[in-house]
Amino acid sequence: MLQHVLIQEGNKMHFSVSWTTRSARVGEQNGLDYYFKTREEFETELHDPNGGGFLEHAEFVGNHYGTPRRTVVEKLEAGIDVMLDVERMGALNVRHLMPEAVLVQVVPPTLSELRQRLLLRGTDALDVIGRRLERAVEDIGFAREFDYVIVNNTLIEARDKLSTIIHAERMRSSRTPQGWLDQAVSKDTDLEVKLDRLEAEIRRNGH
Repeated sequence: MLQHVLIQEGNKMHFSVSWTTRSARVGEQNGLDYYFKTREEFETELHDPNGGGFLEHAEFVGNHYGTPRRTVVEKLEAGIDVMLDVERMGALNVRHLMPEAVLVQVVPPTLSELRQRLLLRGTDALDVIGRRLERAVEDIGFAREFDYVIVNNTLIEARDKLSTIIHAERMRSSRTPQGWLDQAVSKDTDLEVKLDRLEAEIRRNGH
């Protein structure tokens, strides 16, 4: 998956693993791709009276998906960027709760290419693939509500584009620590002494 490739290559961020009530597909690992939970476990977390619960949650093709709130908040408070992989409504809900969130929508080159990928993947029933294609068309219609759109031609190309977005967002003036700005106008005492001597020498030489 795109987010795993990006994080494994040294980007300093945490990927929030969502909960789901669907069964694991072939090759998926619990705790890496999703936390695979029963519907009862999901409902218990959803109504957690101790401030846990989900930052966002949704139902798709008969299964529930959700982003656990507690871990995301803990990482953000520790100054660690957090990446979520959520569907459109989940992303917009996160933006409502956290206006500083940066929303990136990944779209296929064409709907036919997406259909081919889903068919060749062979993990979903044909009716599920049909609903995924319908959802893709609907989601793309809301692309203007996202900050960035990445066309997923290849995994490597999409990874590079997402990495560029992350680095650019980290350099936004609104995200720049005040300490960095204070340091930018500070002076190195030892270096200033050397520079004063250099300036005096330049003046003596008539420059």
